[in-house]
Formats: sequence, structure tokens, C-alpha cells
Amino acid sequence: MFRYFLRRTLMTGITLSLVGITVFFIMRLIPGDPASLMLGESATDEQLQILRGRWGLDQPLPVQFGYWLASLLSGDFGVSTRTGQDVLPLILDRFGVTATIVVLAVAIAVAIAVPAGMIAAWRQNSLTDVVAISLATLLLSIPSFWLGLIMLLVFGLKLGWVPVLGFVGFDGDILRALSFIILPVVTLALIEIGVLIRMARASTIEVLRLEYVTHARAKGIPEWKVLVRHVFPNAFAPTLTLIGLMLGNLLGGIAVLETVFTLPGIGKLLVESIFARDYPVVQGCLLLTATVFVLINLVVDLLYPVFDPRVTVE
Repeated sequence: MFRYFLRRTLMTGITLSLVGITVFFIMRLIPGDPASLMLGESATDEQLQILRGRWGLDQPLPVQFGYWLASLLSGDFGVSTRTGQDVLPLILDRFGVTATIVVLAVAIAVAIAVPAGMIAAWRQNSLTDVVAISLATLLLSIPSFWLGLIMLLVFGLKLGWVPVLGFVGFDGDILRALSFIILPVVTLALIEIGVLIRMARASTIEVLRLEYVTHARAKGIPEWKVLVRHVFPNAFAPTLTLIGLMLGNLLGGIAVLETVFTLPGIGKLLVESIFARDYPVVQGCLLLTATVFVLINLVVDLLYPVFDPRVTVE
């Protein structure tokens, strides 16, 4: 187990190194002078020279990469050219908002969709199965921004149950903070429920056809124990992979939903920074989201042997 963990960790380190190199050189492929893009057309030659010297933009690319890597290792992601804030605290603060919404939404979706998918597979071709598949297909067909707007219209404007605009952190009134994020959480959970139901159903149907399940039933084990003890651990592995990919993608930024619900998340920050040519913030957002995606996949790989006994660490 230790060798497997060490090997996966080493591969993750190599991947993160490649991610850093890719982010650095992709940003350098943007047409035009980076200093001009950051300061705008009204910048003077003196201002451009100061910025180029500060960020090492007047040096060759290998030297620039060395400066950038040394800054990253020291925890210095630079300063936003748009707001003047340090990039690392800024993106971590915005990432916290996105992570809160995504983790809550995915947890709710998993808690509802996995049992629903397993029950639908257990009652295959019954009315329960048809209802579950129809619901999943319907949720998959609804655009997230449209569902978000409908939720705002109904529960925010018409009923007045929740605020329509703004965001409040959890460092104050928790109930008030929840009232601002409940709609985006529910919207995102509904969208992801459709995907998870279909995956959980498909993997459960495959496991139910295996011989050891038939053997367990022949021994007279109650059906609920067969599903929980024998079917679930093996059927959950493909769903776990999907959950990992889902978390990575959503934590990378749900810019559309953050725009609809006016949430100060990392997706909205990235879009705003791209339009504002805020070079350091764009680099920081890309590096952080890519790192989170890689680390989540590492955790999923390490959890495989826990849920699926057929997977070994050798």
C-alpha cells in the first residue's frame, strides 16, 4: 500500500510540474506585450519599463520561468493589476465560496442519486425505474443557467423566500449566509443528480448480473443486505470516478451559475480577470484549479481499493 501511495504521489508531483509549465507558457502565448495588456493602452513607456522589470518580463523566457517558479515556491503569486490585492489570498477567498457551493451540491446529489439509481436498477423495467430514468433525462436536458433563473424568479421574486442578489460569508449569521447560497446549491445539485442516477443505475445493473450476487441470494440473505453489502461496494466504483471528475470540473469554476446568482466565486473572478487582462490573477486561477483537479483524482485513485475489493494496490 505504501509503495502504491508513493508511486501515485510521485506521478501527481510530475503532473503538477507539467501543469505549472503549461500555465506559464500558455500565458506567454497571448498576443501582444504582457505589460501593455496589464496596464492598458494609456500606460506610459516609463510605467511599462517599471512593470517589465518588476515581473522580469524583459528577461528571456527560461529566466522568467525561474523567477515565477521561485515566487510560487515562496507563496508569492503576485499582485492583481486590477485591484492591487495579493493574488493568493484573493483567489483562495474566491475559491472558498465556490468550494462551499460545489461540495454541498455534490454531497446532496450523491445522497439522493446513488440510492435512487440503485433502486431503479433493482426494480429494472418497473414503474420506479421508468420514473427515475425520466427524471434523470429531464434534469440532464435543462441548462443550468436557465434552471437558476427559474429558481430566482419563483423563490426569490415571486415568493420572496430567499434574497435575489448578493452574498454573505459564514463568518457572521449562518442562517443568513445559507439563505444566499441555498438556491445555487439546489440548482447545481439538481443538474448533477441526473448524471449520477444514470451512472449508479448502469453500474448496479452490471453488478446485479454477477454470479456472487446470485449466490448471496441463494443463501437466503435478505435483499437489502445483498444490495448494501455485496452490490454497493462494487457498483459504487464507477460512480466514484464520476464524482471525482465532477468535483474537479465544478471546483474549477462554475462561472455561469456564479454570474446568475452574483456569487463572488473563482469562476467569475477568472472571467473578470481575463476581460481585464489581469495577468497574475489569471495565472493563479488556472494553476489553483488545475492543482485541485489533479489532487482530487489522486484521492479518488487511493479510495478505489476501499470501495471495490477487486481493485488491488499492486
